[in-house]
Amino acid sequence: MDNFITRENVKNLVEQLKKQDKKIVFTNGCFDILHVGHVRYLNASKKFGTLIVGLNSDLSVKRLKGDSRPINSELDRAEVLLGLKAVDYVVIFEEDTPINLLKEIKPDIYTKGADYTPETLPEAKTVEQYGGRVEFIELVQGKSTTKIIDKIK
Repeated sequence: MDNFITRENVKNLVEQLKKQDKKIVFTNGCFDILHVGHVRYLNASKKFGTLIVGLNSDLSVKRLKGDSRPINSELDRAEVLLGLKAVDYVVIFEEDTPINLLKEIKPDIYTKGADYTPETLPEAKTVEQYGGRVEFIELVQGKSTTKIIDKIK
């Protein structure tokens, strides 16, 4: 898979991109069943610079969403994300939050859905500590993986 980056190599990639004066944008999520809300969110994130997506591992998704998730495997989810124009790189992480990854790569901009605020986003403090910026992206109302799964049931 082109532009699939291992956790061990992501820091080196970011260092190379920064040497090329690229703005590093990072976001994260499960991206289990891709829908229009995801696509619009990722397109909006990409407008800020080179987009790296932190993808929750299968075990992480199971802890966050329950035993019936994920629907699609982490490698399948990574490949689908990399098929989108907006996504430059994907890295899988095992933790429930990307805080350790943020500390490691220190992106210029961290994007998250506008259902969060600086006070409710656990990663906001980490981003502020190294001098990065958080951008909140407006969500598409009524679009979510959970709603898709409920409709299928």
